[in-house]
Amino acid sequence: MSNQEQAVILGCKVDMLTSSQCLARIAAWVDSQTPAQVITLNAEIVFQAQTNPELLQIINQAQLVTPDGIGIVWGGKQLGYPIAERVSGIDLLESICQAAPAGRWGIYLLGAAPGVASEAALQLQRRFPGLLICGTQHGYFQDADVADIIEDINRSRADILIVSLGAPKQEQWISRYQGEISVPVRIGAGGSLDVIAGHKKRAPGWMIRLNLEWLYRLLAEPSRWRRQMVLPKFVWLILVNKYKVAARSR
Repeated sequence: MSNQEQAVILGCKVDMLTSSQCLARIAAWVDSQTPAQVITLNAEIVFQAQTNPELLQIINQAQLVTPDGIGIVWGGKQLGYPIAERVSGIDLLESICQAAPAGRWGIYLLGAAPGVASEAALQLQRRFPGLLICGTQHGYFQDADVADIIEDINRSRADILIVSLGAPKQEQWISRYQGEISVPVRIGAGGSLDVIAGHKKRAPGWMIRLNLEWLYRLLAEPSRWRRQMVLPKFVWLILVNKYKVAARSR
């Protein structure tokens, strides 16, 4: 990838690709059966990576890192990177499911509470006729269960594994077991399965268009306020970084 297609935000690489470009890259990996980890990066994960070298390494070794969240888009632009649009986990998952029947891609859903992944599978198959869901597995498993889960994933012969364990746990899980999972494309998708299954509501379209999805989540789940406190800290780090870059270029 050329440098024109990649930003570096507080040490984390971000691929400056549109949704359609991300989907094309995933399609190429599926067709060639090339192993790839996809991370949908938001400001909270970037902030955590500042004090978590292992997480930072996982992000920078991933084959695709999408700008999930307006914080990443804003931060990139502050630092001079023309990031065109958000590519969120749920939007990427839905675009994959729309393209999957034509490409005959099989998808495995892993994560969320018991029953949620299977409910999400039914909803996706209703919305996208011909979609092949090769298997589902909830995310409330123990370490002792991992070998059996990986065996089930591999037996499914899926092309794309969607992991919804929450960030950064899902990114760490994918990275830890990458050598044992035979599914080529592995994607961390946060709380997407809860939304698709109907257990949580996504922000109205107008709020998404105005980049206020974070506010909707906070209003819907006031307990998230501690997590949202990361955002002003992220903004501060971006502005400090911007000042340092400007100072060095004088």
